[in-house]
Amino acid sequence: MKSRSLAVLVLIALAASLTVAGAEEKYGVTIYEGAKFDAETSQFLTSQMRVDAACYRTSATPSQVNEFYKKQSGMTEVHTGVTGGMFKKGDITITVQSPWMNMKTGEHMKDTLISVVKMQ
Repeated sequence: MKSRSLAVLVLIALAASLTVAGAEEKYGVTIYEGAKFDAETSQFLTSQMRVDAACYRTSATPSQVNEFYKKQSGMTEVHTGVTGGMFKKGDITITVQSPWMNMKTGEHMKDTLISVVKMQ
């Protein structure tokens, strides 16, 4: 039983790492360390807003995330502030926001949302 639990844990860890690696490969940007992929918000943007997007959530402040993206090679800062920021890298737009509203539930979220969107 222990080996089965360990195997499941290893598979979950591998899947989580592939999710972040996939976003980095697909979009060519580095995702803020420790940010977790948000499948529901990503799906909402993709289906309702009709954009190619990947969303991530972190407990880091917008200022911390903004500083991270300011240091990325090839990144252009559009604007930054206490509640978020926007960056561009080619046809990729990265937005950072906190607080943010979950468009599906209407709930105001207090963590930081990072949206990586490939423009058409």
